[in-house]
Amino acid sequence: MASVDGRDLVSDLQAQVLALRNRVEELEKENERLCSQLSRCRCSKDGNIPSAGLFVENSSPTNCEPREKPGCQERSQQCARRYVALKIMYFGQRLFYGFASEAQMDPTIESEIFKALERTKLLIGTKEDSRYSRCGRTDKGVSSTGQVISLYLRSNLKDTGGYTKNHTTTLEVRGEIDYVRVLNRVLPGDIRVIGWCPVPTDFHSRFSCLSREYRYLFWKGNLDVSAMQQAAMKFIGEYDFRNFCKMDAANVNNYRRRITFFDICSLDRRSIDVDELWAMTIKGSAFLWHQVRCMVAVLFMVGHGFESPDVIDVLLDTKKTPRKPQYNMAPELPLILRFCEFEDLEFICSSEARRTLHEHLKNEVQRHMLQAAIFNEALSRLSTAGGHEFSLYSGLFFTCAFGKEESAGRSSEFSRKNKGHIPLLRRATEPSYEERRAKLNMKASRKS
Repeated sequence: MASVDGRDLVSDLQAQVLALRNRVEELEKENERLCSQLSRCRCSKDGNIPSAGLFVENSSPTNCEPREKPGCQERSQQCARRYVALKIMYFGQRLFYGFASEAQMDPTIESEIFKALERTKLLIGTKEDSRYSRCGRTDKGVSSTGQVISLYLRSNLKDTGGYTKNHTTTLEVRGEIDYVRVLNRVLPGDIRVIGWCPVPTDFHSRFSCLSREYRYLFWKGNLDVSAMQQAAMKFIGEYDFRNFCKMDAANVNNYRRRITFFDICSLDRRSIDVDELWAMTIKGSAFLWHQVRCMVAVLFMVGHGFESPDVIDVLLDTKKTPRKPQYNMAPELPLILRFCEFEDLEFICSSEARRTLHEHLKNEVQRHMLQAAIFNEALSRLSTAGGHEFSLYSGLFFTCAFGKEESAGRSSEFSRKNKGHIPLLRRATEPSYEERRAKLNMKASRKS
């Protein structure tokens, strides 16, 4: 009886092995068919094409033949594609000329992203064809942990629900290109994609965004944080912020913005001279050009005792103060675009891509901590006038990463009391919005 059961078990196993072999053959044929389909849609001689998140080396001579550009462009329109949002993380310490590419300055975060999209063959056609949009433009030196862009990308799936669904099934995710993994393999180390999400075709990264959240890091020093907090509360609500931005009269005629949250708190980290790291967190529906850095600059004046918290009320009253006083913005390096909020968007990151991201960021932290330890070793060789050696390490990472002056957000205007401070309301002012518009209209009439 036992021998019969054993033969039945062997027969069952053999049948399962045969079924698995047949299934493998079917998958191999399907993979060849997909690779052949993608190869006909290529726009360059490069044989690397993405398939289910992997680069597949195409060694077939027939598939590697260059195509004529017009014909390839026609075929590219037939390739499966889907409209997706990508969440981007980047660090502004390297010499990037901001996020956007309009100023024709390279490199920018945006230009590096599109180089990666072209290299991985995820971009079909041109940037204009992709219906590209971005949530916001950050200045040179500013970092982000939650920037969002949207565009059409190549897809492994023929039918994605008409590209109008926000919901993605498990089967879809398994069969789709791993956009996070593919792009992060070719992007510079200080730019990372941290998630993707299918979005409706009427989605726009800028206009569909419900709110943005910024964080500004600074060293407390001798700042009166309670006065700063009192002043910061005056920003909450909807106001005309023309005195807290760099005015762009040619393109912007509405300077009213709503701030929904403003908090100033300690991060419980200390620098080499036992200074304490703090952060301002600002959330609003939208922000004007340089608005956050201007708001922070005035708060630093309040913190140093140069201005009263009531100066915020005066500057927000554009009828009494129609012209912005001239003052320097806070430095850009400590500013982070933390988060962009959207309705019903759930960003996807595969477990393998998330594991690689975690490892990459952990290595970056260790690298900066090692650099900080080297500086700490140099400090330990120095002696104070009393003969005591420096041996403080806690918080040195932040000083090393940003630089004390930049990370504090202190310009010479804020930290050098001996130079004298001219009250904001007594300073020379910039032209008002109406004056700027009149000047632009005059130039236009002269040209016409």
